[in-house]
Parts: sequence; C-alpha cells; structure tokens
Amino acid sequence: MKDMTERPLPTFDDVLQAHERIAPHIHRTPVLTSSYFNELTGAELFFKCENFQKAGAFKVRGASNAVFGLSEEMAAKGVATHSSGNHALSLSYAAGRRGIPCHVVMPRTAPEAKKAAVRGYGGIITECEPSTSSREEVFAKVHEETGADFVHPYNDPRVIAGQGTCSRELVEQVSDLDAVIAPIGGGGMISGCCLTLSNIAPDMEIYAAEPEQADDAYRSFKAGRIIADDAPVTIADGLKVPLKENTWHFVSNHVTDILTASEQEIIDAMKLTWQRMKIVMEPSCAVPLATILKNPDVFRGKRVGVVITGGNVDMDKLPWMAA
Repeated sequence: MKDMTERPLPTFDDVLQAHERIAPHIHRTPVLTSSYFNELTGAELFFKCENFQKAGAFKVRGASNAVFGLSEEMAAKGVATHSSGNHALSLSYAAGRRGIPCHVVMPRTAPEAKKAAVRGYGGIITECEPSTSSREEVFAKVHEETGADFVHPYNDPRVIAGQGTCSRELVEQVSDLDAVIAPIGGGGMISGCCLTLSNIAPDMEIYAAEPEQADDAYRSFKAGRIIADDAPVTIADGLKVPLKENTWHFVSNHVTDILTASEQEIIDAMKLTWQRMKIVMEPSCAVPLATILKNPDVFRGKRVGVVITGGNVDMDKLPWMAA
C-alpha cells in the first residue's frame, strides 16, 4: 500500500491551488462573534464556523482537494479511507460529487448520525473495533480488495493543503488576529493552519486544544516526539487519533502551545455555545473554547480566531442529557 508520507510535504502554493480547485464544492463559512464570550474571556473571539460547511465539517476541504485532484484513471477505482466520522462523510460527499466509489472503515462505536451521513452520500462502510490498530488492520484489507486511492484522514499532504484553506479564509475575513486556536486529534486542521499562517501571518500564535483524556498530542509536544495512544476514551470522538509524521512536522515547528480540557469542561463549553450562540457544534469543536475559558490569562486582550470544526451531532445522545 502506497503511503501518503511518500508524497512531499505540502507548500503554501498547494493551499492556493487547493482553494481554487475546491471552491465549487465548499462553502466560504461565516465568522460569528459573541459579546457574551468576549466579556467572559476578556478576549475578542472570532468563531470560524465550519459547522456550517458542506457535509457539516471542515474536513470536506481536504477531502475535496484529494478527490478532485485525481486523474481520471485513478478516480475510476474510487477512494478509500478510515475515519471515526467527519472525514468519512466528507470523502463520501466529495466522491459522490465526482461520481466515484468511496470505501470507508469506521469504528463500530462511531456516532450513528455520522454513519447515516456516510451512507447518505453513497459511502460504503466496513466496521472495525474502536482502536487505531484495528482501524488500520481492517483498512489494509479493504484497500487491497478495492485498489482505491487511499486518502488518509489527516496525514495526506493533499488533505493538509485543503485544510489550510480554512485559516486563509479566516485571515481574509478578520483583520489583525493575534492568535488562532483549533482542536487537535491527528493534526490535519492545525497543520493546515500552520502551513497557511506561517506564510501569510508568521507572527500569529497558533494554539491547539485537546481533551485531557486523549492528550497524546500534548504529551508529544512536551516530549519532542510522537507519543501515540491506541484507544483513548473521550466525549470528543473526532480527537481520538494520534499525530503522524506529516502533521507532527507542522505541529512541532509552528504550534505555540497545546492546551487541554477535562470532559466536563468540554461538555460545559459545548452547552454554553449552544445556549448563547444558538449554533449546533459537536463535542470536539468545544475543546478550544473550553481551553480558553480554562486559561483566560493566555488569551486576555487578544483577538483570537476560534475554529469550530464541525456540527455533526447525534441529537439523541447529547452529552448533558446523560443519566
């Protein structure tokens, strides 16, 4: 199986080309503000709302860049990936737009809302156990059987370049930002931020936000090497995967710091956003706000871009409704 790491790291030119390539297939998502959160944090927060993106998540950017960058010959075999949800449904969406097959390996514990969305876009699901090792083992079999192009959820340079278009839009929409913060799991979004901002706003601080119960990126950042957890348990289901070589390159070279939040802090921030901003966001997206609320001194007095990465929520299992 050809590994995406064999492709060269993406450049800012790749981001610009990606933005042009995917423009017909994505939304230029809005930036919202909240006087309540500004007063609460002492910062000016600008929420880049990728929960309003096509397929409900930022990942449609990277997925579309990969799918629409394929030659006709490669596209004919379709695409394949493994994902807990948002990349799976985003790749299914993009493949559907191009009219090619999409094979997805998903953990059996992935939210039903995300599985339903994958099937709705025409994706073909094979389930695996909820661990990185099971995911990769099952995927290897699916990939061998189909011969489809492997679009890694975050370690693929085409995906990183696509995700870099989000922070490019943010900088165009909001002037004079001091910092940007986004969730970190495998690191695709943060890598895209690093790639774009290091080229167009090199003095901007880049923060990553992570659950305490899945804090392998935090520990990697402090240790100076990748430390991978196999099956962490957290409400933030999109942030359970470990960093890989390409994303580690960007994180280790450009991220200012990685901050963590507890499960309750994440749930509280999610609920507060629903209440105050009247927008649907999933638990993974609440982690940045949770860390800002937890570390007000880091952000006080600053203009901060906050990436809300997705809004694909299982409405029957909202975290604050748990018994």
